[in-house]
Amino acid sequence: MLDIIQLLPDSIANQIAAGEVVQRPASVVKELLENSIDAGASNIQLIIREAGKTLIQVIDDGTGMSETDARMCFERHATSKIRTSDDLFKIRTMGFRGEAMASIAAVAQVEMRTRRATDELGVLVKIEASDIKAQEAVALEKGTSIQVKNLFYNVPARRNFLKSNPVEMRHILDEFQRVALANAEITFTLHHNDSEIYNLPAGKLSRRIVDLFGKAYREQLASCEEETSFVSVRGYVGKPEFSKKTRGEQFFFANNRYIKNGYLNHAVMSAFEGLISEGTHPFYVLFIEIDPIHIDINVHPTKTEIKFDDERTVYAIVQAAVRKAMSQHNLTPSLDFETDVNFTNNIFNFGNSPFQTKQESADTFNGGGASTYPRPETSPRERTNLTNWNKLYEGLNRSADDFEKKEVSQANFDFGKDFEPTPPFTMKSKANDITDIRLQRGFKETEATTFQIHNRYIVSQVKSGMLLIDQRAAYERILYEKFSQHLQKNDGASQQLLFPTTVKLTPVDFHLVLEIQDEIRNLGFVLSVTGHDTFMVNGIPADSPDENEQTMIEGLLEQFKHNEAHLHLDKSENVARSMAKRSAGRYGNHSLTVLEMNALVEQLFASSNPSYTPSGELTMKILSLEEIAGLFLK
Repeated sequence: MLDIIQLLPDSIANQIAAGEVVQRPASVVKELLENSIDAGASNIQLIIREAGKTLIQVIDDGTGMSETDARMCFERHATSKIRTSDDLFKIRTMGFRGEAMASIAAVAQVEMRTRRATDELGVLVKIEASDIKAQEAVALEKGTSIQVKNLFYNVPARRNFLKSNPVEMRHILDEFQRVALANAEITFTLHHNDSEIYNLPAGKLSRRIVDLFGKAYREQLASCEEETSFVSVRGYVGKPEFSKKTRGEQFFFANNRYIKNGYLNHAVMSAFEGLISEGTHPFYVLFIEIDPIHIDINVHPTKTEIKFDDERTVYAIVQAAVRKAMSQHNLTPSLDFETDVNFTNNIFNFGNSPFQTKQESADTFNGGGASTYPRPETSPRERTNLTNWNKLYEGLNRSADDFEKKEVSQANFDFGKDFEPTPPFTMKSKANDITDIRLQRGFKETEATTFQIHNRYIVSQVKSGMLLIDQRAAYERILYEKFSQHLQKNDGASQQLLFPTTVKLTPVDFHLVLEIQDEIRNLGFVLSVTGHDTFMVNGIPADSPDENEQTMIEGLLEQFKHNEAHLHLDKSENVARSMAKRSAGRYGNHSLTVLEMNALVEQLFASSNPSYTPSGELTMKILSLEEIAGLFLK
């Protein structure tokens, strides 16, 4: 039989390797920017066209390359970063595998111009699909300029998998932000379709954060720094009150390399425990400096995952650094020193109260109750006095125990002759339950049977007991159904603004709006692009809450990103849920008339799933007469 195993041609092998390294235009941006940093550049320009599908160009003023190096850099596993296997454990550079340029050249048309400071002329290398088309001398400034054109032009299947331009641009901006944050001492510029997106001068990390994310971050930055012999931590954390629903603006860097590490993220979140509300995430940019011998970065092709040889120690130091920053900037709850602790009940609560159970008394006596103070040593005389005090309460404790042991039937007797026994349990469908509730609400429906509690809950009398409705959750379900219909029929009503408003967003949020512009237009928003990061708002959805347009759009985008990170939804579903969640929060604490409350209840029951919000939260709860009676029998 003939042999069937053979070596693949270089063109096929390079395309296979490119599938790991070059996943989308953002992957090319990351690799080229990191090469410029390794070349010692102090000024880096990134030029993008059509979200990187047509052109990705990086220009730097680094060391440049010789004619031979310019040719060799496109070979597989050709690198200047390492020489021996030992070098893998002391890597300080961003790149080291020698795969990036070969992978990019395998799936695109590449032109590279480079010159060293000692050379009179530079070199131009043109390569397409791993095939060198031209190499010639050219005149240019010191440094390197690489143009990557028509990405995946020779792999149509891969090109078809690319998303829309706004989506791909968002990924490019994410990579650009990570590299720019890690290198605040380097000047960066970013142009997209001839529009300047970023112009970041070299400076301090705090200024780089403000330049990237906006002036609002000036107020929330708290410096964080911790030095140890094993690892050092520096950077900034955001103040608790500025925490958001999304965790996008959280950055860890190990030796200036961006990394993703859920374990270290948990360390930061634990330091913020009790300072931020549940479901929100703080901002942080933290740099970890550690000897490369203690980490392994050769774990994943993207090099965003690394391993520490002593992860627990790094965890503890990061957690301590964040807590220290919180305390230094007075961001933790302060103690009330004006309270005289000698007169608080907790200190003397040794389990002698007649209103405590025996277990609660024992727990408190042993330091496990409300008091956090240990019980002091007592003398034999004090122990005797405590025993005598206990005897005074024996009668009361015995009476309480006897009361708890009463039969349920005896307790029921106190309700009189009209008390009805619990009906037999029967299996019913959800649809029947909803129908029953709607019928029951007709029972004595007067103004006295429907009322509001703290502008948050609606109580309505039904035949079987009491219907309790979460007002915010009910609005969310109703608005979701309304917005979903608008998106399906493309008929969202718009309320025109008398004076159009200009909304300025971050580049990432700006491209997110472009990505979902059709969906939000169907809701009733009327937007027009006026700049590379600004919109003119001419109209908003009818019946929108009274809110600033900038705040409304930012809130919608924040909720959209939160859903995008945690749920797998299509754009229309995500927009409908996000708008409903955002709007319900504004409507959920309003005072309502009886007519408005009854209308809200009827609209809720008319929805497709009245019992739950789109995210699965309960909207209503029925308390039967038996359950209400049980509250008073305990």
